[in-house]
Amino acid sequence: MNKQSVVLQARAVSKSYSDAGNDVSVLSDLDFSLHKGEQLAIIGSSGSGKSTLLNILGGLDEPTQGEVIIDGRNLHAGNEAQRAKVRNETLGFVYQFHHLLPEFSAMENVAMPLLMRNLALDEVRAESEAVLDAVGLSHRISHKPAQLSGGERQRVAIARALIGKPAVVLMDEPTGNLDRTTAASVQELIDGLNQEHDIAFALVTHDPELADRTGRVLELVDGKLVER
Repeated sequence: MNKQSVVLQARAVSKSYSDAGNDVSVLSDLDFSLHKGEQLAIIGSSGSGKSTLLNILGGLDEPTQGEVIIDGRNLHAGNEAQRAKVRNETLGFVYQFHHLLPEFSAMENVAMPLLMRNLALDEVRAESEAVLDAVGLSHRISHKPAQLSGGERQRVAIARALIGKPAVVLMDEPTGNLDRTTAASVQELIDGLNQEHDIAFALVTHDPELADRTGRVLELVDGKLVER
């Protein structure tokens, strides 16, 4: 992979907290890159800092030191409005719990990232229908989350993450709330979307089977990343 294909870089990222006057280090001087079309799994024991790292990579938390570069843009530079704009234009997010808005249909939930860009409604609708079709839910666009199965809700969440054509999709335990059969179907969907659209995926998981399906696995040990 050449340098031009790098879509995410963590440079000397550290994170510490103050606890009763003492500094507690969670992440220590982390450096790694993610390339276009690459799948990366981040694993580690409970409390190792996986979710903290993912939140920093997504601009939802600030590193104590270091920086994160997404598609050539410094994620933590500028004010909050500027950071939100970078997140909206370069990142997609999928969580263990889908975080869909219950009062809105599948299509309306998926459309949210594009509506934030103030695009024309006809364009937003066309894009929403296309990405729901890509995840196999063209027949469910008008259904609300309560009318969908767990696997369908997670597919809607994946569609929402993809609609803005992000450089990177970040996933926090994307199959952790699903039964094994449904989890396997979501894993296959992620693999297919990765190959078809050349989108980079970085995921945090406790699921060894899901981690092993990715092309690369990093383990957080004592605040450091170890390549497996």
